[in-house]
Amino acid sequence: MNSKKVIAMIPARMGSQRLKQKNLRKLGGVPLITRAIRKCIAAGVFDEIWVNSEHTAFGEIAAKEGVNFHQRPAELATDTATSEDFVYEFLKNPCEYLFQVHSIAPLLSAEQVAGFVKAMLGNDHDVLLSAVNEQIECAMGGKPVNFAYDQKTNSQELEPIQRITWSITGWRASTYINAYEAGKCATYAGKVGFYQIDRLAGHIIKTEDDLRIAEALLGIRGLRADVRGRRSEVG
Repeated sequence: MNSKKVIAMIPARMGSQRLKQKNLRKLGGVPLITRAIRKCIAAGVFDEIWVNSEHTAFGEIAAKEGVNFHQRPAELATDTATSEDFVYEFLKNPCEYLFQVHSIAPLLSAEQVAGFVKAMLGNDHDVLLSAVNEQIECAMGGKPVNFAYDQKTNSQELEPIQRITWSITGWRASTYINAYEAGKCATYAGKVGFYQIDRLAGHIIKTEDDLRIAEALLGIRGLRADVRGRRSEVG
């Protein structure tokens, strides 16, 4: 890694509406938050790794795994608090680049995290979004997006739709801060790039069914835990 200060931030609220305490739920016997921490460590591309939560239980997990803990204010852990608010508050920790790695995208591999970070550092993007390319007919509000009603096009010839997954997101810290303080949308401020990931890496756990699907896909991805819960990753 170069001299840039590159930080991974793993958000982890204790409360959640659809899947209670989802960050503590286990996948393959390992809590989702723990998987995310170990994935960031295995990626080997971060100067610092932080867990960002309002609840001290996550601080204990972070300490056990040998990473940092940032306790956000309780008001930034409510259902009404926005991601822009808690990311900006976290950026009191000085860095040049911030990468948000979601624990609820457990099938995103360490290799993919490393590739994403290197892609961000190797370009002049202010924002890099993880996205799954969907090469199929898509509509929004009942209207075609990437196809037309007056002709049938083979799916493989369609322009792919880039479905943003938020599995991992990168920001240039200064651009984000300046936009937020100017009252603008910081999430998409500046030059935006897209980084393609596969559908497994883009699988997000928000419900019990999502967790069951991830459990079924775990073996396909090739994630295997050893006696400490650490694992090698393939793909």
